[in-house]
Amino acid sequence: MTALTEASTSQFIRIQEGELELNIHYNDCGQGDETVVMLHGSGPGASGWANFNRNIQPLVDAGFRVILLDCPGWSKSDSIVCTGSRSDLNARILKGLVDQLDLDRVHILGNSMGGHSAVAFALSWPERVGKLVLMGGGTGGASPFVPMPTEGIKLLQGLYRDPSIDNLKKMMNVFVFDPSDLTEELFQARLDNMLARRDHLENFTRSLAANPKQFPDFGPRLGEIKAPTLVIWGRNDRFVPMDTGLRLVAGIPNSELHVFNNCGHWAQWEHADTFNRMVLDFLTH
Repeated sequence: MTALTEASTSQFIRIQEGELELNIHYNDCGQGDETVVMLHGSGPGASGWANFNRNIQPLVDAGFRVILLDCPGWSKSDSIVCTGSRSDLNARILKGLVDQLDLDRVHILGNSMGGHSAVAFALSWPERVGKLVLMGGGTGGASPFVPMPTEGIKLLQGLYRDPSIDNLKKMMNVFVFDPSDLTEELFQARLDNMLARRDHLENFTRSLAANPKQFPDFGPRLGEIKAPTLVIWGRNDRFVPMDTGLRLVAGIPNSELHVFNNCGHWAQWEHADTFNRMVLDFLTH
């Protein structure tokens, strides 16, 4: 079996967003009657492949088609200044993608910003959603327990404004529970991704200036989501507090929560083997 690579699965598609026609990048992996779409987070230099490279092969081996969407403003997709809801923008881009790929229904796995976008999609097009997996994101609103913005979000925004290797390491040091697993190669690859698209960095800071609340609070509408939902959180998440996961489970009727101890904001990477088994079991039963 040929190993999947980012280059061999790379695809582009053009999607209309208002008056703009955006060139959107995605990776298309495997074949199957059911499709899992993976939505990445908002960190500088993020991409679908970088976020989920430890999770793709098990799903493909189990017979799923896996699509990794690079949202506008990240990786090889076109850049954009978002003055409204980033969650809904990404949801509209996902709608354009599944429409053009002729996919009636997809499972959505969203990390951080991707969780917000998955919830936005499920609220707007519930008939197109099979199951949801939400990690470290999904609804906005202030935490009653943790000062906002959180330590991690402050470091993320600082990295957008000053993209240096030192600021990247400061952010990544609180991104995961055990930073000893982070290699110099990973840091350099992430920095190279960031600096290759300074337009993404500049437009993200412009978006924040235009609308500081890029990810609105969907809390009052969570009860509308009928899709079976698996919520996964790191107990040591210093970007999005764990009580946000509790709000999701309280609001989404058909939901369950798993909390990883010794885990930060990147559960699918930090606990990949257990995460993959859990997600496969959830999607197939």
